[in-house]
Amino acid sequence: MTDVLVVGELFGGQLRRASLSAFSFAKTVASATGGAWDLLLIGEGAGGAAAEVTGFGARAVKTAEVAGGPVAERYAATVAEQGKGYGVLVATASAFGKDLMPRVAAKLDAGVASDISGVSVEGGKLVYRRPMFAGNVVGTLTVGSAIQVVTVRQAEFEAAQPTGGSSPVSSVSIVADPAAERVEFLSYEVAKSERPELTEAKTVVSGGRALKSAENFKTVLEPLVDALGAAMGASRAACDAGYVANDLQVGQTGKVVAPQLYFAVGISGAIQHLAGMKGSKVIVAINKDPEAPIFQVADYGLVADLFKAVPELTEAVKKAKAEA
Repeated sequence: MTDVLVVGELFGGQLRRASLSAFSFAKTVASATGGAWDLLLIGEGAGGAAAEVTGFGARAVKTAEVAGGPVAERYAATVAEQGKGYGVLVATASAFGKDLMPRVAAKLDAGVASDISGVSVEGGKLVYRRPMFAGNVVGTLTVGSAIQVVTVRQAEFEAAQPTGGSSPVSSVSIVADPAAERVEFLSYEVAKSERPELTEAKTVVSGGRALKSAENFKTVLEPLVDALGAAMGASRAACDAGYVANDLQVGQTGKVVAPQLYFAVGISGAIQHLAGMKGSKVIVAINKDPEAPIFQVADYGLVADLFKAVPELTEAVKKAKAEA
């Protein structure tokens, strides 16, 4: 029997959708081992956020109101204290999870399985799968410590859905940590956009270096993005060229996405980019090079000049939506 504690990520006093992937992981492990899972919400607004997560099937929801901004040093000691007695502590492998969970593991003298893409129970042990070498190899590993700390890749675990019921909610004590006194939170700057968050969008339209300029991203690609109600992404080459901001990069060194529909426009399909999007349910590629590697993973491929094909596709989408 393995009990699991999920550390939920908050933003603006609400649970981030990314954490629902960690919920799914926790449900899988608890079900397979005969254990249960609890949820810890930590940060400013944790108490208010609890009401929206009581219907997901957690045995209990715990809240820890920690002031001073989203600083991992302020959270780690409290999470570690609450994690004692659990077999697994888990968070999504977001910037938040990757910053916080190794600190928690160090305080608990626990082993870590990071950025995992799957889990199973074999011989009574939890066996984790994680991508390696830009996703070209999948490794398996076990963690031998009494408490295991895990971060899960959002793109590989379906977002959990409410199951009904109402988990009891309680607040927990905050544990002070001297390390927190040496860190000062200054501000949290967010790029405002009416488009969906890239890592949480159901449809993503990404552009590559073949778009040739920032202006072409605006005049050619963005109309398609908005017609589809999608999030916009980009290849590393396009970001490095300054066509779009770096926070739109999809790939091994950028963001990992797995939307229902992914458009790769003018993207050749280098393995570094594929590592960030090949988990997408349906992949559509538009490229004038019929030998482009992107076509090897695409469900639908169009060999065409993007400067002609994308505007035509945009108009077709607008027409179809108008007639619907």
